[in-house]
Amino acid sequence: MTTKQIVILAYAGWLVLLSIIAFIAYGVDKSKAKKGKWRTKEKTLLLLSFLGGAFGGFPAMLIFRHKTKGEHWYFTVVNILGLAIHITLMILLIFAFNF
Repeated sequence: MTTKQIVILAYAGWLVLLSIIAFIAYGVDKSKAKKGKWRTKEKTLLLLSFLGGAFGGFPAMLIFRHKTKGEHWYFTVVNILGLAIHITLMILLIFAFNF
């Protein structure tokens, strides 16, 4: 296995792991919101999505109907930005970077 393949697999693993964590975090936060319990900080959810978890965070927003109202517009922006950044990075790793 080449160095490039290892880097791509490691990056893909990072995205999968963070996406699963983000999906669960959004779901747990929604559940706690319904019960009036302690909530996950917004910056934690946003950071998870931005750092690679948007592949789980964005679907979680839609599935759980969480943070989708107008006053939380920045969640949609951060998740879409996260998707764009990490799709671009993966494309660059696969096609542009030669190491």
